[in-house]
Amino acid sequence: MTTEPSQTAPISRIGIRTLAAGAGEVTGDPALALDRYLVDSRDAGGRVALVEHTLAPRVLAAPVHLHTREDEYSYVLEGSLGVFQDDAEVVVGPGELVFKPRGHWHTFWNAGDSQLRVLELIVPGGIEQLFRMLAEPGGEYDPDSLPELAAEYGCEVDFDRSMPLVERHGLAM
Repeated sequence: MTTEPSQTAPISRIGIRTLAAGAGEVTGDPALALDRYLVDSRDAGGRVALVEHTLAPRVLAAPVHLHTREDEYSYVLEGSLGVFQDDAEVVVGPGELVFKPRGHWHTFWNAGDSQLRVLELIVPGGIEQLFRMLAEPGGEYDPDSLPELAAEYGCEVDFDRSMPLVERHGLAM
């Protein structure tokens, strides 16, 4: 599902680009997870993307995966962020930052019983286009089709490593 608030593109105030509170393209399922695109790599020369992830309680954001092209930085605005990286787990809260470098297997989830909001800085940008594709009808995390689609973005996915996390933490995917 994709929703678009009335103000979706950055606006200019005396030559300064801004994005109004609550503005920007939003994709996803409000009952599980939403992505709000604050900086699209296409508007930043491919150098960076900034996405706000909002997850319902006990929701896994994605299967365990590995990036070959980008690093991700997750800054918690609200809630409890669980992170799996290279067989280690951590839970962090508001004001904390997690670095997920390329070449490392990782995923994240809402580890709490209330909404989670995370700012995700992606350097360089581009993979946010995959997020959009996965939010489209039929773009779900299908073990048969996702590996090939993810490979187009330099990613690998591992559903087998995801299931123990889902079971251990009682997560929805």
